[in-house]
Amino acid sequence: MDAEAERTFAALPPAQGRAFAQTWWGRAWLKALEDTALDSVQVKAGRRLARAGAVGAVSVRPGRITAVVQDHDGAAHRADVLLAELSDEQWDRFLGMAVERSGHVAALLDRDMPPHLVEDAAAAGIDLLPGMGELEPECDCGTWDHCGHTVALCHQVARLLDQDPFVLLLMRGRAERPLLDALQERSATPGPSTAGPAGVDAAEAYAAGGILPPLPALAGLPERPGVPPSLDTEASPAPGVDPAALEFLAARTAAEARRLLADALRAETAPETGLTVAQDAVRLAAGDPEEAVTVRLADGSGRGRDQLALAVRAWRLGGVAALAVCEEEWAVEGETLARARAALDAAWEEDERPVLRATGNRWTVVGAPGQLRLGRDGRWWPYRKEQGHWVPAGGAAQDPATALACVETAAGHDEGV
Repeated sequence: MDAEAERTFAALPPAQGRAFAQTWWGRAWLKALEDTALDSVQVKAGRRLARAGAVGAVSVRPGRITAVVQDHDGAAHRADVLLAELSDEQWDRFLGMAVERSGHVAALLDRDMPPHLVEDAAAAGIDLLPGMGELEPECDCGTWDHCGHTVALCHQVARLLDQDPFVLLLMRGRAERPLLDALQERSATPGPSTAGPAGVDAAEAYAAGGILPPLPALAGLPERPGVPPSLDTEASPAPGVDPAALEFLAARTAAEARRLLADALRAETAPETGLTVAQDAVRLAAGDPEEAVTVRLADGSGRGRDQLALAVRAWRLGGVAALAVCEEEWAVEGETLARARAALDAAWEEDERPVLRATGNRWTVVGAPGQLRLGRDGRWWPYRKEQGHWVPAGGAAQDPATALACVETAAGHDEGV
């Protein structure tokens, strides 16, 4: 094996009192684990092992991560987690996409993985981050599903990913140096001519019948939405027509069209439709319209300015689902309540569990400005108190402890600003 195709990281110290993942891509890695593992008891045990520093040196190579994990009784087990490598054709597309957008390369060199890099890669049919079921466990303890040892390994790797996203790219099949060399080579090579073939006379095309050339390939995803025409003319607008509002709606329509195209190119399920007027007002306000348009959206949606700003903050974290959690309070009963309590009990060790006071679907941390809100889909959303009001602090997580860690991370970020 090429020496560059494997990296070994020394064992990390215990992670007491801190979240395992500080970056959004690190949390996405842990979410893939939570969505894959079937036994919440094993997830809890693995998190406990990782916190105690039981994971040894971690070896990372294409398609596999490996470490020796010690149980509390001192027994050592080799744990492996497998992740499918990208094909040569997928890497070729990734390189082409990255070269077209120089900011992506600069972000990676800064050990950053901005969301738009992952989104652009996904639009090109390349999933960098793992999804449900992609983290396959292997352990000599004999457990067929994720055991405490493979869970502990995944938590340790989340900390490595925080420090260096090239760890993920190595797992997907490419080491840092060869990848950067390939990007540099592509940047220095002039691209193919974009001039299309000359047109043909319409009569000739009709006469050609079945020997017509094939249709051209579908257009790729444009780098940014189209720019609508300006309405700044010397003519006065018709009564009741607001040019600024029309320009804003045209710009948001162009942005929505680009997003729909990205979804189509990814062959994903169409986004939710049928928004209410109040929901659609929040979606439009998330596009940062001019002050006058924002006032109209607040009035039209039945919200004040502050309420609209809070709704926009939630929308940007998770669309309709996040907005519902922000604005709706509902009674958790029966089986849903039992599942919620079980998740809360499994999320922390008994001596580490925060004291929570429940009101409907909202669990508030006693003595701290943190809150967990349960969505109707079973996910937990973090909230924190700012100037006497509860505001969203991050995206949803299946694990309550992971969600609550977002509150601490956001508070720490604010203190460091």
